[in-house]
Amino acid sequence: MAEGNGRSHLAPAGRPAHPALAEAEPSVFWLDQPGRPDPSPSLTGTTEADLVIVGAGYTGLWAALQARADHPGRDILVLEAGEAGIGASGRNGGFLAASITHGIANGVAHFPDEIDTLVRLGHENYDGLLADLDRYGIDASFRPTGELDVAVAPWQADELEAHAALLAHHGEDVALLDAAAARAAVSSPTYLGGVWQKTHVGLVDPGRLVWGLLAAVTSSGIRLREHTPVRALEARRDHVVLRGLHLEVRARQVLLATNAFPGLVAPIRRSVLPVYDHVLVTEPLNAAQWSSLGWADGQGLSDMGNQFHYYRPTPDGRILWGGWDALYHFGNRVGPALEQDPGSQSTLAGHFFTTFPQLEGVRFTHRWGGPIATTSRFMLTAGRAHQGRVAWAVGYTGLGVGASRFGARVALDLLSGDPTERARLAAVRRPPFPFPPEPARGAVVTMTRRALSRADEHEGRRGPWLRLLDTLGVGFDS
Repeated sequence: MAEGNGRSHLAPAGRPAHPALAEAEPSVFWLDQPGRPDPSPSLTGTTEADLVIVGAGYTGLWAALQARADHPGRDILVLEAGEAGIGASGRNGGFLAASITHGIANGVAHFPDEIDTLVRLGHENYDGLLADLDRYGIDASFRPTGELDVAVAPWQADELEAHAALLAHHGEDVALLDAAAARAAVSSPTYLGGVWQKTHVGLVDPGRLVWGLLAAVTSSGIRLREHTPVRALEARRDHVVLRGLHLEVRARQVLLATNAFPGLVAPIRRSVLPVYDHVLVTEPLNAAQWSSLGWADGQGLSDMGNQFHYYRPTPDGRILWGGWDALYHFGNRVGPALEQDPGSQSTLAGHFFTTFPQLEGVRFTHRWGGPIATTSRFMLTAGRAHQGRVAWAVGYTGLGVGASRFGARVALDLLSGDPTERARLAAVRRPPFPFPPEPARGAVVTMTRRALSRADEHEGRRGPWLRLLDTLGVGFDS
């Protein structure tokens, strides 16, 4: 759920200093394409529904479709404060991964006893998502490219073999690459090696995925109203009341899919931290520029530091480049005024040309930012409240394109009260370690960001603060 309409350029915050960004528009590339649907009308007055879903990003849209399939006669209403997909769903890099634990290593660290189940459920969800794209006729420009994780420092190269072995142990087709092989795959002087996971990862167009889901929702007879923010939730004896400006909705059940935006129940506010990530997109590259890169397999890439970049080719021949900073704004603040950070964007541009010096002179056409919902264990959190009439799934920490479909299913399981395998998972039953309230929250985030930066500068060695967080099983990430 997001404030504002997001259809024009984002709120300006100064022009980045890097010359390659001189003409970059402060707008989201994926949403700045032909075919974007007009918003649905807002909702005012008094109404009711069997199920109200708050938030029309991936989680909310998947939940609406799944709920319709479960109970074709159910009256379902989706409410969105801005426009469908204007939050993280329309702003991400488009990496579609099977992992529902923000990577296998993170799943092993937090839930070692059920990691095999979590991996299997993630694979089933991935296959189900691809089947749903066919079922609903959604063209999201899916490409089963895999993902290449590259080492750009010696300490990262030392971890490649273990990373590859863990992926292979859990059934993935992987290739361990030395420096020469990594550079042959994608030409960068910074690469010291890599791991190419060839299975259960692909690339999609996030905007077209949102629009396809939106079309499927509306064609299924589900009511959806945009520009309809929900400000408060009040539980009654046998129903829930949602209130907004000139709005009152009475619901038998409510599913909250607000992710990084303000949670309507206290457990979400305690568990989710919104951090801002920034993304750049280049102009289309010419044939000679693509030839200088290699990149014949078109994989998505990520480097392996604590502060990392993710990048990929777009369907129309550009490069999307994002990551590095994860900026927290005191008091869990989110909103259009925070979506541009000239300093972070200039830093990103500089890193791009360090990685690909052969592209010097290429210009960026788009720059944007948006909030990622992170939790202290870097993966989704789900729960229910008010005698089971309210449920939620939020906090994907940047790998939500695939995991959001799973999260939607979990939230519906919790609303139904059925003891499904998903609902019985410790990953669902146990909430993450809560973030402290302000002012401690902002101080802890600042301290942790500095510690992560120092670790990257000192061969990955984690200092006392990070070791303490590791002992507690908590952390901060984008």
